[in-house]
Amino acid sequence: MRLADKVALITGAASGIGKETASLFAQEGAKIVAVDLNDYDGEKTVSEVNSAGGDAIYVNANVSKSSDCEHMVKAAEEKYGKLNVMFNNAGIMDSRDDNAQVTEEDVWDLTMAINLKGVFLGCKFGIPAMQRSGGGSIINTASFVGIMGAATPQVAYTASKGGVISLTRELAVIHARENIRVNALCPGPLRTELLMKFLDTEAKKQRRLVHIPMGRFGEAKEMAKAALFLASDESSYTTGAEFVVDGGITSAYVTPE
Repeated sequence: MRLADKVALITGAASGIGKETASLFAQEGAKIVAVDLNDYDGEKTVSEVNSAGGDAIYVNANVSKSSDCEHMVKAAEEKYGKLNVMFNNAGIMDSRDDNAQVTEEDVWDLTMAINLKGVFLGCKFGIPAMQRSGGGSIINTASFVGIMGAATPQVAYTASKGGVISLTRELAVIHARENIRVNALCPGPLRTELLMKFLDTEAKKQRRLVHIPMGRFGEAKEMAKAALFLASDESSYTTGAEFVVDGGITSAYVTPE
């Protein structure tokens, strides 16, 4: 098992990438701390993991709040004695997010609070726990748009993910000699509820698909497999990376006329 004897904390574990990752990590031997604000679906994730023979607990936390992030890390250490893997995956994509003229300040603030501040706070409290454990792997969910920009305007989301990439790079350099690796997972467009709610018309979907060489949206399960590589010792010489899993979109990206 690739994560035997590891303890993994996953935010945004109630659905999408987080849910699939919790299941996969558990299959690979990790003990799971599943974190979300959606108690019903978060508890469902944990129930499914445990029913399949895994070991998981659920923790309610708003990642934009310092006290909640401190609590989720404390819960991991109290239950399992350590923290080895932290997947800062929770995020939002507000349907009101648009160009700079249209996007309201409250949309910008909320997006930054969850997508970027939430990653910062996860690292703020997760890194000391990993120092106590002798090292570990931090995976921060960014996006290909943080590298390339987006064809469909979503300035708050794009800026937040660019911030995640920059934060990841700096933390990777700071903590490299402490056996703490920090990498940014950069998915391409995925067939998840989060993106499908944003791409709410066929025209919007096609505007994304036309740029993807593989001609399809990615799946959450594919991102979970990428996260598994970054969490495992197989990526022991990988830190500060933009781990792009995007169906080729960043290699073929062109701005539409």
